[in-house]
Amino acid sequence: MKPTKEFTVADYLLTRLKQLNVTEVFQIPGDYVKHFTQALEDFEGIKTIGASNELDASYAADAYARTRGLAAVSLQYGVSTYSALNAIAGAYVERSPVIVISATPGADARQIGSMYNVLYHHSTGNLNADQEIYERVTVAAETLSSSVNAPERIDKLIIAALTHQRPVYIACFKEVWGEPCPKPSNKKLTPLIIKSEVAALNNAVSQAWSQISQAKSPLILAGVEILRHDLSNQLEELIKESGMLYTTTSLGKTVLDEKGDKFIGTYSDQASIPEVIKLVEASDCILSLGTIITDDYLWLVENKFSDMIQATTQEMRVGYFTYTNVSLKDFIEALIERFKKAATYPLKTVAPAQPKFPEPWISNSDPKYDKTPEVITFNRFFEHTVSFLKKNKMLDDIVMTFGVSTSMYVATNIYGLSKNAYISSAAWQCIGFETGAASGAQLGSGKQAWTVAGDGGFMTVAQSLSTLVKYNINSILFVMSNGVYAIEQVYVNIDAFKAGPSHKFDAFDILPKWDYQALAKAFGANSYRAETVTELNEVLLNLKKKTHLPTLVEIVIPQKDLAQQMARLGNE
Repeated sequence: MKPTKEFTVADYLLTRLKQLNVTEVFQIPGDYVKHFTQALEDFEGIKTIGASNELDASYAADAYARTRGLAAVSLQYGVSTYSALNAIAGAYVERSPVIVISATPGADARQIGSMYNVLYHHSTGNLNADQEIYERVTVAAETLSSSVNAPERIDKLIIAALTHQRPVYIACFKEVWGEPCPKPSNKKLTPLIIKSEVAALNNAVSQAWSQISQAKSPLILAGVEILRHDLSNQLEELIKESGMLYTTTSLGKTVLDEKGDKFIGTYSDQASIPEVIKLVEASDCILSLGTIITDDYLWLVENKFSDMIQATTQEMRVGYFTYTNVSLKDFIEALIERFKKAATYPLKTVAPAQPKFPEPWISNSDPKYDKTPEVITFNRFFEHTVSFLKKNKMLDDIVMTFGVSTSMYVATNIYGLSKNAYISSAAWQCIGFETGAASGAQLGSGKQAWTVAGDGGFMTVAQSLSTLVKYNINSILFVMSNGVYAIEQVYVNIDAFKAGPSHKFDAFDILPKWDYQALAKAFGANSYRAETVTELNEVLLNLKKKTHLPTLVEIVIPQKDLAQQMARLGNE
């Protein structure tokens, strides 16, 4: 008879994760964290996704958390945790609840190190450095030196991640992950309910109502916290009861299905379509809910600060008045009740008609290529790709991932995506995020990932393609191959995009040349290459074929193609 396996601290954490529908854990192995990784390997109901490197694993975990609601990544001490730091910082900034799991040198090693002044591998000499660093990019970080109180401490960390929708860090001394531990209850963990101070809530709502009810052109600006904190239903009800039009930030794109007559399009500053810009600029009251106001929105705060009602998990402001202890959920629900009781609402306003195809792409394509219609530009790529997806009724079946790139901004002009189908690094603005995110987005959502990467971004984490192959994840990866860091050049010297040999890109923005078909073959992936619009349409038809492998598609575009969305941003 096979002996019963002892239930350990690692099993406790894994059980808690499984209860919260985490069915995959992304992993980079290591000797310190071996007791956890061995438990993970044997744990029923959670699959190990062994990533190609730390950024791959952590970008994937971030995207998984955004689509599934919680994610976990297991990392080796020091060398792995430090490599993953960029990705976890992005998750922190963009509100993604990732559990970072690691282990440190154990009690014996610490005693020997102290006695004989031994520097242990992967250590800087400060054995608590990992935790100290991760305290800056998580809402809670702990290192367990024993199994005593491990259940309570693990629960507290998971609850913090769920409550704040941000990463947490949990490490154990090497041996502790393998130590015996009581089993958790069958009741899954839930976020803390943050209640408002009644007087503060009433004051904030009264002041906001005064501003909204006097406005002639009020507008809702919805942000990513609406999605993360499961407030989409409340937002829908608010739109219904108020009748107000709404837009979203780039990061908040697809907080709701992009349907109905109240959605004006995504507001991405000057990258937006003209109708969206006009409506935002004409608004005399912007009800900003769950938004992260980055420097992409400097115009907004410089010109509309007094007209803004800024309600987030971090801030409650009505014009120049600020309030503390007012929760985002309570604020929205209180406003809904006000609108229900007001005879003059809901408003009858209707969003302007969506741009008629082939707009907004034609007018935003670089005019240098107007006389060469077979040349693929950024906007022509989206013109034909989005048209293909709509004609084939595929928009509801995909999730799109973007790192910071020209494509990320151009894609904010898309209408008709389903809820939570646009995943981007719009606030942290990291190149390469999109490629690593593909596996997590697809596994987390159950939808096929369509990733659009700049070639520079793809080069930073190209090994992610190997992870997709390894686990038969059939994502589509488009690499926009122009041989340069185009988005970087826009902000360094936009004149480089002008025609003629006298206008050159800076040497540091020139990329090496890669053979993407050979690379895909080496990794075992499918591949295509499109250099003309006709070839692009042929490739899109081929992508309808079912395959269990990922597909890498090189989209060849001119080095000097300047999408007009970027031209407007760069010339601000």
